[in-house]
Amino acid sequence: MARPEDYKYSESHEWIKYNEKKKEATVGITDYAVKQLADLVHIDLPKVGDNIEQGAPFGEIESVKTVADLVSPLSGKIVEVNKDIAGNLDHLKDEPFEDGWLIKIKPSDTKELEPLMSRKEYEEFLESSEEGEDEENDKKKKTGDDDVDEDDFV
Repeated sequence: MARPEDYKYSESHEWIKYNEKKKEATVGITDYAVKQLADLVHIDLPKVGDNIEQGAPFGEIESVKTVADLVSPLSGKIVEVNKDIAGNLDHLKDEPFEDGWLIKIKPSDTKELEPLMSRKEYEEFLESSEEGEDEENDKKKKTGDDDVDEDDFV
């Protein structure tokens, strides 16, 4: 599954599709995040009209492994919530970049889009993260430290 070229991506694995005409940002989680979480069992999303802040949690997603915060890549007001997602989390696995959108935001400051990553930058970020994980896993094998903690997930 190819990641869309025209989307922006965050380090916490959210994607953003900004619609210049509507001045609205659609937000979801990436295929990488879905894969890391594995078997999804529940999602908690905000209500339309809620205000959210960049870098703050706007909801949670739960898998059989863990519960992870959904982190807002932008500040603004929630204008729409994908109600279909809660009833069918398979949309996230099958189509994370289309039917798997979570919320739509009316951003309070579009300059917050600027530091977000392009597809190429996000893929390079994933590669460097995975290299770091491989090195850490090698150390754990040598030391026998295989504790699971929150940092092991999204």
